[in-house]
Amino acid sequence: MNKKKNSNLKKEETPLFKQYNDIKAKYPDTILLFQVGDFYETFGEDAIKCSKILDIVLTKRSNNQKNTTHLAGFPYHSLNTYLPRLIRSGYRVAICDQLEEPKKGKNLVKRGVIELVTPGIAIDENILQTKSNNFLASIHADKKYLGLSFLDISTGEFFIVEDTKENLLHYLKHFNPSEILFQRKEKKYFEELFQKKYYTFPMDDWMFNYPFAYEKLLSHFQTNSLKGFGIENLKLGIIAAGIILTYLDDTQHHKIKHISNIKRIKKEEYMWIDDFTFQNLEIFHGLNKKGAALIDIIDQTLTPMGSRLLKHWIYFPLINIPSIQKRHQIVEELFSNISIRDFIQKKLKEIYDIERMISKMSIEKISPREIITLHQSLIAIGKIQKILLSQQSKILLELGNSFQNCHVVSKKITKTIHPDPPNHIEKGNVIVKGFSQELDKIRFLYFSKKEYLEKLRSIEQLNTGIPIKIGYNNIYGYFFEIRSTKKHKVPSHWIQKQTLTNSERYTTEKLKNYELQILNSEQKIFSLEKEIFHNLINQLLKYIKPLQKNAKIIAKLDVLCSFSISALENNYVKPEINHSFNLCIKKGRHPVIERQFISKISYIPNDVFLNKADQQIMIITGPNMSGKSAVLRQTAIIILMANIGSFVPAQYVKMGLVDRIFSRVGASDNISLGESTFMVEMNETANILNNLSKRSFLILDEIGRGTSTYDGISIAWSIVEFLHENSFRPLTLFATHYHELNKMSSFFKRIQNYHISVKKINENIIFMRTLIDGGSEHSFGIHVAKISGMPIKIIYRAKEILKTLDKKNQFFQENPKIFFKKKAFFLLKKIMNYFFKRK
Repeated sequence: MNKKKNSNLKKEETPLFKQYNDIKAKYPDTILLFQVGDFYETFGEDAIKCSKILDIVLTKRSNNQKNTTHLAGFPYHSLNTYLPRLIRSGYRVAICDQLEEPKKGKNLVKRGVIELVTPGIAIDENILQTKSNNFLASIHADKKYLGLSFLDISTGEFFIVEDTKENLLHYLKHFNPSEILFQRKEKKYFEELFQKKYYTFPMDDWMFNYPFAYEKLLSHFQTNSLKGFGIENLKLGIIAAGIILTYLDDTQHHKIKHISNIKRIKKEEYMWIDDFTFQNLEIFHGLNKKGAALIDIIDQTLTPMGSRLLKHWIYFPLINIPSIQKRHQIVEELFSNISIRDFIQKKLKEIYDIERMISKMSIEKISPREIITLHQSLIAIGKIQKILLSQQSKILLELGNSFQNCHVVSKKITKTIHPDPPNHIEKGNVIVKGFSQELDKIRFLYFSKKEYLEKLRSIEQLNTGIPIKIGYNNIYGYFFEIRSTKKHKVPSHWIQKQTLTNSERYTTEKLKNYELQILNSEQKIFSLEKEIFHNLINQLLKYIKPLQKNAKIIAKLDVLCSFSISALENNYVKPEINHSFNLCIKKGRHPVIERQFISKISYIPNDVFLNKADQQIMIITGPNMSGKSAVLRQTAIIILMANIGSFVPAQYVKMGLVDRIFSRVGASDNISLGESTFMVEMNETANILNNLSKRSFLILDEIGRGTSTYDGISIAWSIVEFLHENSFRPLTLFATHYHELNKMSSFFKRIQNYHISVKKINENIIFMRTLIDGGSEHSFGIHVAKISGMPIKIIYRAKEILKTLDKKNQFFQENPKIFFKKKAFFLLKKIMNYFFKRK
């Protein structure tokens, strides 16, 4: 709240508003939820924001005609309803609670901020997405390199990486942080770079200090060095990670024992897939809203942990062959042993989100019911481990032996917590009978009150001869009630409490003392249960690491079970990965498209063979809509699926290791940045050509179509020639409707021509969607226009124009290499120079 908008509050300066202003001054960039009795109130600008976001009433408070203050509030118990909406709207929220009970004669109670909630450090399950991580990111960069750190406080996952500045957006898109921290002096640079795509928060410059950050990490992990984490030499990354821990301190998040490890992301251990490729291949999102994505097909996980891990595996595919093969072996075992897989899947359904339960346990926000679900999850894990250890398969035995022993955790829970506890500890009946003699004694007193009161009433009625009823209300407590006509029989030790029309109410010393005992016992039960529950949580925190490890194993098993189910349902096969540079796919299919053809038409599979000896580049021609793009995409997807450990949609796959997948598929304008279709195409293509490796795989579709025909053909030719002559010799599928490029196979030995077959019957064409040897001599564009419903008059005229253009194209057809020598390299040079200037 700025000074002008807060001036009305300061002018009033009642004790309450003075207290509010003092606290608000410490949290100027937040919405302050200020507890007043049973409500959270907001004032001034905060109230206006909350009224709009939460759809609650905005009111005004006036001391006089000149001074008015906006107010908006909601009930204290509705915090879990309204807080998520504020956080999802991108606001930081400071929760300011009353820290003491109101006392007679004291108008102002002590208040303080108990928690600062921001988009990147939310833990509330109403804010988080079950199947996705919620990362907080931190950046520290020098002139060329940057350190990045990512933390999901809800799961305890903590990552650190160092890379070049050019790859910053790549990591941000993969982790998709809800909030990014950076150095205040770099605010303008980062805000321009992010273009409001991310919620950001600047940190003071002095915090970005290596010794300070290093000590912060040592203190948190209680170690003498960071060598054990493999991050000792990552100076920029350590600063970024230290900033995250500092931010947690600043936001009152001190209970973070569940952040027990920090993992380095080693770029050299994972396949590099650029952002364009993830988008072009429709891995996580279809290119249109109704379209399906790969994740929709292969994600059959049953636990939130498994679903989150699958996304991580897809973003970071392995390039270590033994590790990939290990995943394939487990999938194969689960695929072939139906009874084992079905049993594991049945038990996976009984396992809750252990990672997030551990987090809530660490910050002491876990409920009694969640503790019981943790126990139930551990029971299910134990049964999964038992069946794995009963197998003869070496790989399953190894997986079963990797589980940590957490029986003590289960025993402590069942010994302490009622098997069917309430969701909130305040509801009572949380601690199991027999755990605490003191608690059982007080409970007996409290729950046997009816019997005791009835006994007390019977004794008094027998002694006095007066018919007596016993009653209770909040004002007078317990009382004896008699008819007014009997009050002359009332004994002297009775104390009158209330006179009604036809009755009188009394108490006695015994009744008063018992009432006091009951009231005290109710509070004592709550206090004792809370204390016992708190002690249990502290004991369970000692087992954070084994619990987290078991959660990771279950997540891994869940993903591999998901792969086996997908393989069984969709007829996938186990791929063979080796150290060669070859790619052999027989009858490969597109996993998403084939699912859309079920009950309509069978998906037509295709073979793809690539090597560095005689078929490094396949130029694929054919008309639009014939299926060229599908062949390209399915090949890249098959490679990706194989590297994450999945079986693949094909009859047979044998492939050399691929460490990078690049794609340039489709075209779109980036009008907001003033970039045309052609400029976007050239930027993406230049990025590919500048980041090749000897194990790269490329799919390039319709390169050059964004400009004039001859320019487009020239650029396409020169790019293919560049890839052929490049020392890395990347395996490439190059789809084009420029059938003129078929002539390249005559000049370059590792370029081979293929086309999608088309049958022409009279004036009609039928797409066969089969990839066959040889180039296509026709684009069939006019035929495609015809079947799309173009007016016949336009079709006839187009044919006349085509005949004229074919005559003018004769020199080009007869002298292609002369033509390209003059024009192609000049154009490509311009493109590359432009890209380097932008970098």
